[in-house]
Amino acid sequence: MYQVYNVYAICAFAAIGGGLFGFDISSMSGVLGTMAYTNYFNVHGGLRQGGITGAMPAGSFVGALASSFIADRVSRKTAIQIAALVWILGSILQTCSNGVAMLVAGRVIAGLCVGIASTIVPIYQAEIAPKEIRGRVVTLQQWAITWGILVQYFIQYGASFTAGGAANPNQGTAAFRIPWAVQIVPAATLFVGLFFCPYSPRWLATQDRWEEAIRNLANMHGYGDISHPNVLAQYQEIEAALRFERQEASSSYKVLTEPRMMKRVILGMSIQMWAQLSGMNVLMYYIVYVMQTAGIGDPLLAASIQYILNVALTLPAIIFLDKWGRRPSLLVGAFSMMILLIIIGTLEAIYGTPNPRTDPSLDAISWVIVGRPAVSKAIVACSYLFVCSFAVTWGPTSWTYPSEIFPNQIRAKAVSLTTATNWGWNGALAFATPSLFKAISWKMYMIFAAFNGLAFVHMFLTARETKGKTLEEMDDVFDVGRPAWRTAPKGSRLDALQREIEEGNLKIIAPDVMIETINPKRG
Repeated sequence: MYQVYNVYAICAFAAIGGGLFGFDISSMSGVLGTMAYTNYFNVHGGLRQGGITGAMPAGSFVGALASSFIADRVSRKTAIQIAALVWILGSILQTCSNGVAMLVAGRVIAGLCVGIASTIVPIYQAEIAPKEIRGRVVTLQQWAITWGILVQYFIQYGASFTAGGAANPNQGTAAFRIPWAVQIVPAATLFVGLFFCPYSPRWLATQDRWEEAIRNLANMHGYGDISHPNVLAQYQEIEAALRFERQEASSSYKVLTEPRMMKRVILGMSIQMWAQLSGMNVLMYYIVYVMQTAGIGDPLLAASIQYILNVALTLPAIIFLDKWGRRPSLLVGAFSMMILLIIIGTLEAIYGTPNPRTDPSLDAISWVIVGRPAVSKAIVACSYLFVCSFAVTWGPTSWTYPSEIFPNQIRAKAVSLTTATNWGWNGALAFATPSLFKAISWKMYMIFAAFNGLAFVHMFLTARETKGKTLEEMDDVFDVGRPAWRTAPKGSRLDALQREIEEGNLKIIAPDVMIETINPKRG
C-alpha cells in the first residue's frame, strides 16, 4: 500500500484527532445561544447544562486511561483509527438525540474517542519527528484543536439562523442537529487516511519489529537510505534505550511510582491540570455567557472573533516553540493570563450589577454590565488577549511537553495519566462553571487568576527545558541534580553520535533490511 513518509504531512494529518477535541469544545458553545437547543432540552444553565457539557470530558477521562492499553498492543496509528470509529458512533447518537439522556450518552461515547486521540496523537507525532522540529509538529495537535473549535463554531453559527433565527421560540432542531452531524466527516477522513501513514518506528522497536522500524526511520529521516548516519544514530539510541529499559524491567505501571519517574509523572499531570485551571476551556465552552455578562448585543458573533484569534495566535508557537523553548512559554503564559483575569474580574466587580432578570435570554448569568460600553469593550478585549496568551504558550506546550519526557516503554502509560488529568479537570470545570457563573460571577475570574499564579511558581521550580534533545535523552535532562531554572548544557548526544558515524570513527551495523528501490514522498 502507498505510504506517505513526509513527517510534516503525517503529523498534520494525525492532528485531525486533535481537531475532534476542538469540535467537542465548540459543540456546546455555539448552540447555547439558540432557542432550539434551550427549549428542546429544557436547559437554562445550571446543573443540567453542566451535566451535558461535562459528559464529554467524563468519557474522555475514561478514554485517556484506556488509551495506553490499546496503543501499546495494536500500535499508535491503529489506536487513533479506533478512536475515530468511536467518535462517529457518538456523533450519530448526538445527532439523533431525542432527549437529555441520549445526548449525554452520545457525548460520553464521543468523549471516549477524544480521550484516546488526545493522548495518542501527540505520542505518535513525537515518536516519528526529529528532535529539531518535534515541538513544531506536536504543536500541530493544538492548532488542529483551535481549527476544530473555529470550524464547528461557524457551522453552528450558520445553523443558528435556520427556522427564524436563534431568538425564535419555535426554532427547529436543525439548529443543533446539523452541526453535530457534520462532525462525523473529519473522523471518517482520519480513519481512512491513516491507512496511508506509517507505524511509529519506536513502537515497532518495542515490538522487536526492527526491520520495519529501521525502514520507517530511513524513509522518514534518511531519504530511504538505511545506512544514512542519522538513521544509524537513531537506531543506536533507540536500541540502547530499550535494552536499558528492559534490563530494568521498566514497562509496567509500577515504574511510574519510582521516585525518579514519579517526579516526571507529577510534572506532566500538573501541566495538564494547570492548563485547565488557567480558565481557557471555561472561556471556550461558555464564551457566550462571558459576552452576555459584558452586555454584548450579539454574543455569538463577538465570540467568533475569539476563536479566530485562537487559531491565528497558535501559529507563532508552531514556528518558534523549538527556538524559544518550552519553559519560557509556560512561565510567560501563566503570568500574562493571571494579569488579564485579574483585570476582567476587577472591572466586573466595580462596574457590574446583579442581573435584574428582565431578559429571559440572560437567565444563565447573575451579573451584568449595563450602560457602560467602554467597560464592556475592555472586558471583551482582555478576554481576547487572554485567549491569545494561552494560544501562544500553554495551549501547544501543554501537549508537547508531556508527550516527550517519558521513556519509550512507559510513554503511553504515563501520557495516558497526564491526559486523564486534563480530562478530569476539564469535566469538573465544565460541570461546575454554569453554577459558578450564577453563584459567584466575577469572583470566578479571581480564582482562575490565583491558579495561574500558582502555576507560574510551580513551573519555575520544576519545569526543565527539553528543546533540542531526543526522546532517548530525557533521562539526562531530568536525572541530574541541577535545579530546573539553571541552563542545561546545549547540544544533543545524537548529533555527536551522527558525527562519529560520518567521520568513520564509529561503525554501527543495523539488522538486515530488504528495501525496494523507493522514492519516499517527502512533500
